[in-house]
Amino acid sequence: MNGSNGDSAGGQHRTSGAGAASPEAPRNRSTAPTRAAKGGRVRMTGKQRREQLLDIGRSVFAERGYDGTSVEEIAERAGVSKPVVYEHFGGKEGLYAVVVDREMQLLLDMVTGALTGGHSRELLEQAAFALMDYIDTSTDGFKILVRDSPVAQSTGTFASLISDIATQVEDILGLEFKARGFDPRLAPMYSQMLVGMVALTGQWWLEVRKPQKAEVAAHLVNLAWHGLEGLERHPKLVGERKQ
Repeated sequence: MNGSNGDSAGGQHRTSGAGAASPEAPRNRSTAPTRAAKGGRVRMTGKQRREQLLDIGRSVFAERGYDGTSVEEIAERAGVSKPVVYEHFGGKEGLYAVVVDREMQLLLDMVTGALTGGHSRELLEQAAFALMDYIDTSTDGFKILVRDSPVAQSTGTFASLISDIATQVEDILGLEFKARGFDPRLAPMYSQMLVGMVALTGQWWLEVRKPQKAEVAAHLVNLAWHGLEGLERHPKLVGERKQ
C-alpha cells in the first residue's frame, strides 16, 4: 500500500515534530470518506484524514487546553490508532502548532482584509468588527490563541499576533497624528494600545456574549475615537509620582 491512502504508515505526510509544521492553506473542513474498508471502517485520503485530525484537535485543545489534551483522545475521536496522529504531525506538539498557525493566519487575514479604507473612524469600526467576527465564527480558535502557547517558539503568541495586527493600523494612525500636529513617531505605541483594547474586550465578550456584537463595536470605537479626539499633544502626569 502506498502513501496516497494517508492512513498507512510511511505516508507522504509524516513529520518529525513541531518544527516541521508549516502554515496551512485556507481551511477546507471537508473530511468526507471516499470509500469503506473491510469491516465497514471509514477510509479517507491522506488530505481528508489530516483535515479531520486538525478539526478534532482544534476542538479538544479549545475544550481542555494543551496540557489536558492527549494523543489518545484525539485518535479515539477520529476512530484511528495513535500512530496515525504521529504519522501526520509527529505528535501532540506538531498538531497544536499547525492549529495555532492556522488560527493566527485566519485572524490576521480577517483584520487586514477588513481595513478597506474610508474615514479614520470607519477604519476603527472595521478593525473592531473583524475581531468580533472572528470570535463569533471561530470561537474554538480564539480560545486556543488567548492561552499561553507551549510551542510559542514555532507558532508565536497571541501577543505577537496582536502586534502584527497593530502594525496594520500603525500607518493609518501615523497619518492622523501628522494631520493633527502630533508626533507620528508615537503611532506604533498608540496602535498597540488600540488593538490591545479591542482584543481584551473580545476576550471578555467571548464569555458573556452581551451586548450584541454591533453594540460592542460601537462602544469600542466610541472610547477609542473620542479618546483620540481629546488627546493632549504633550500629556503630563498629575499625581505625585513622576518616574
